[in-house]
Amino acid sequence: MFHNKLVRDLIPEIIESRWEIAVTRILDSEEYTLELKKKLLEEVNEFLESENDSEELADILEVVYALWEKWWISKDWLEKIRQEKATKRWWFKNKIYLIETK
Repeated sequence: MFHNKLVRDLIPEIIESRWEIAVTRILDSEEYTLELKKKLLEEVNEFLESENDSEELADILEVVYALWEKWWISKDWLEKIRQEKATKRWWFKNKIYLIETK
């Protein structure tokens, strides 16, 4: 069975514990970035289809953590950026749905 996707670090060991062979390779930096972006889309789609939102949100967060680690962005820096954006445009707490502009 072909998968052709980025997987968590222990997945090959889990596969091999079931007496299957995991054929893998290590991605270069550019490939890794591309595959993380694909993985983010995959996880978001799973979240949208999910009944267990907390599990899927945790998967999304794991990909986000991998992206900011790859780009050497600290969690504090990312939180600072998020706060700055929130200060300028606020949050989503008021549940405002924009229908149109005229």
